[in-house]
Amino acid sequence: MMSSVRGALRWGFELVERPLDRLFGPALNPLGQLGALGFFFFWIVAVSGIYLFAFFDTGIERAFGSVERISTTWWYHAGVMRSFHRYASDLMVVTVALHLLREFSRDRYRGARWFSWFTGLPLVALIYISGITGYWLVWDRLAQYVAVVSSELLDWLPIFGEPIARNFVATGTLSNRFFTLMVFLHVAVPLFLLFLMWVHILRISRPRINPPRTLAALSLVALVGVSLWHPALSQGHVDLAKAPVEVGLDWFFLPLYPLGALWGNGGVWALLGAFSIMIGLMPWLPPLRRARAAAVDLDHCNGCARCAEDCPYEAIRMVPRTDKLPFPTEARVDPALCVSCGICVASCPSSTPFRRSDELRTGIDLPDFPLTVLRERTIAAAGRLAATPRVLVFACAHGGGAGREGAVILPCVAMAPPSLIDFVLSRDLADGVVVAGCAENACHHRLGVAWTGQRFAGKRDPYLRERVPRERIATVWTSALSAGRADEAIAAFAARVAALPAPAPRRVREKVP
Repeated sequence: MMSSVRGALRWGFELVERPLDRLFGPALNPLGQLGALGFFFFWIVAVSGIYLFAFFDTGIERAFGSVERISTTWWYHAGVMRSFHRYASDLMVVTVALHLLREFSRDRYRGARWFSWFTGLPLVALIYISGITGYWLVWDRLAQYVAVVSSELLDWLPIFGEPIARNFVATGTLSNRFFTLMVFLHVAVPLFLLFLMWVHILRISRPRINPPRTLAALSLVALVGVSLWHPALSQGHVDLAKAPVEVGLDWFFLPLYPLGALWGNGGVWALLGAFSIMIGLMPWLPPLRRARAAAVDLDHCNGCARCAEDCPYEAIRMVPRTDKLPFPTEARVDPALCVSCGICVASCPSSTPFRRSDELRTGIDLPDFPLTVLRERTIAAAGRLAATPRVLVFACAHGGGAGREGAVILPCVAMAPPSLIDFVLSRDLADGVVVAGCAENACHHRLGVAWTGQRFAGKRDPYLRERVPRERIATVWTSALSAGRADEAIAAFAARVAALPAPAPRRVREKVP
């Protein structure tokens, strides 16, 4: 059942992402930048909140009036900031929800990734607490409704000696201390939220916390437009002598509040508890079957640190040398963090298929898919190529080329060292090579698409040598649900290769480094 839900969600995201890719391009697709946009909207909320605090009065009798002056007298700056604050908060809820659903749909929450998923759950709770306390500070009829329902929900729990809801159903029961407490919570909770956001990305190498400037600018322009078109306004002064009958809800922050009248407060807590437990246990329902972690061979490790720099999950650390070789450091793999993507294998300078030994040994390798096996499968797949031109495909197991017959399947295309492409073409194993990975904005192992592109462009070690004819190499980036598009791109590349003149025969011989 879980896989069916993931599949349906993935299809849904795919239907939306394809037109967004065509409209904005993969680099600016908002759905590919959800985590970064979440950080971006947080900073907008923080800056606008600090600005608004300069105009806000925390007194019980003066809070509503100060907020009204923000929206009327100073509408052209503080009023716009209030709308910024409101709509950026809503957008943060939307981006976090979509980010959670997208990671779930792509099965990027189990195994070594459980930490980021699990630490993301309290972030959701803190975002809602921050938003709800913010609504209290406005002290209008919506604030009264939020205060009454929130206090009734809290009263259902056996944590207070006397019901706190009675403070919001009669006049003269609240003092300025109440607003001081609300301001403190509205400031302290986001600070703790920021700390947990940092914890959330601790196990991620090169986390994207800033969206591309163009996307950030477009988001700001959209926020300005909405703030001017539909400014955030209060809903009338609070009157504790009367129960709020009709209020306009912010459905992004307050979707559960009407349920209290339908299910009772116990039913709301039961829903929240069941949902939290289910989401928290999802990384282990069922647990991911993990391949063995990458292993370091110190006899072939010179401590260059390339593998540590390229690892997407901070699973490799450089530590002081433990053997007698004349190098200061060695690589060490944390099996709890390693996802066996193989990116580190291609990073190692000793990972070259040109070695003439039967068993290739490199500084770091995957025990379940060593470089020797990769070379053997490459040669075998090339030997089965019958069509002309002969096009050999290296396909990511999570991309659009994974189901292609005759392809060499890799856990990530960045596991294939650039020298392997050189090996295929220089030994005349194929007329052309296609590297088919995930969609550009949805790499299953985060950095595989980026590292492959940089290696082929000569911008990252180990790079593809200049002698390798670029016209005989193609990269295809498509999702697993776009196998047809991958096949079309490969067929178009094969047609281009067929039109090329036959390469001059040559045989490359290299010695073991």
